[in-house]
Amino acid sequence: MVNEVRNGEELDSLKLKAFLFKNEVISDNMSSLEISQFSNGFSNLTYLLKFENKECVLRRPPVGAIKRGHDMGREYQVLSQLNPYFSKAPKTLAFEPTGGTLGVPFYLMEKVEGVALNLAAAKKHSIHESEFKLISETWLSTYVDLHNVDYKEAGLESLGRPVGYVNRQVTNWGKQYYKAATREIPEANYVIEWMAENQPLEYDHSLIHNDYKYDNVLFDQDDWSKIHAVLDWEMCTLGDPLMDLGTSLAYWTMASDGPMVLRGIPSPTMLPGNPSRSDIVESYSNLSGRPVDNLVFYYVYGLFKIAVIAQQIYYRYEKGLTQNEKFAKLDEACEFLCQMAKQAILKNRIENLFE
Repeated sequence: MVNEVRNGEELDSLKLKAFLFKNEVISDNMSSLEISQFSNGFSNLTYLLKFENKECVLRRPPVGAIKRGHDMGREYQVLSQLNPYFSKAPKTLAFEPTGGTLGVPFYLMEKVEGVALNLAAAKKHSIHESEFKLISETWLSTYVDLHNVDYKEAGLESLGRPVGYVNRQVTNWGKQYYKAATREIPEANYVIEWMAENQPLEYDHSLIHNDYKYDNVLFDQDDWSKIHAVLDWEMCTLGDPLMDLGTSLAYWTMASDGPMVLRGIPSPTMLPGNPSRSDIVESYSNLSGRPVDNLVFYYVYGLFKIAVIAQQIYYRYEKGLTQNEKFAKLDEACEFLCQMAKQAILKNRIENLFE
């Protein structure tokens, strides 16, 4: 959804227009420029620019980010080099590395039409439960296509270090949690220790998105068998594709997860007609030819990673670095995600965790 720009997140339209003209995105620096902001997302800020009967999207880091990352140059590089090999990566238009225009680095990419399928969009489009089978199959086949990209041929071999990826992720997300913690959550300590002791030592390597979920892809609004674009590439890297799958499973909420989870991570996946998390795992394995061993570990990792991201954003909110009220209860989201992760460990499964 596109809204007015939030307080504290405005862009300097005059400087931005000069940048657009310099990079030949607009033909006349006297053209009018309309700026609005996408309301979805909890990390990098995303804006819609309208000018000369055209549209494009601007991505920039959030205000007051506490962690390293939000690397606009890296995200720009991924999209620029990936698009010829994976057409659902949006085309890039321009990059500002120095922050001289807006005070922070940013980049521009094409505006792609389509439906980002969150819960509100699913209800708006009156999706029947019989349609979710096709929707999930389209989403999953695109996921497998991404994991099958030859990242060396795409020139992305230096994007990450796939060897040792799992151990680094377990270690780093634990450190990031403690850095952003605002109160004691015993389940977080339990999960951190368990992951360190139960991580897989051997795994495949591929290009991974790290935030692949329904509302980060754009479906054709008239044909659920087509996806026009995959969005939000800020965490894309090289690593274990099952770590990617684990994060997606953590976002795949089900009606049986209980009211706290459904309020905290509302998703169309909880509506009737959707496959279960176990169904997704089976389909992914069949499509990719990749066995999914250590399933509970990957699911627990996904839950914990989302918990830490929620806590990091809440930390910024508590410190007054952002005023967005939708961040006000993300510490509670962190807590119940850690509780879910502990339940998955204790019950050794990825569904029906509170029965």
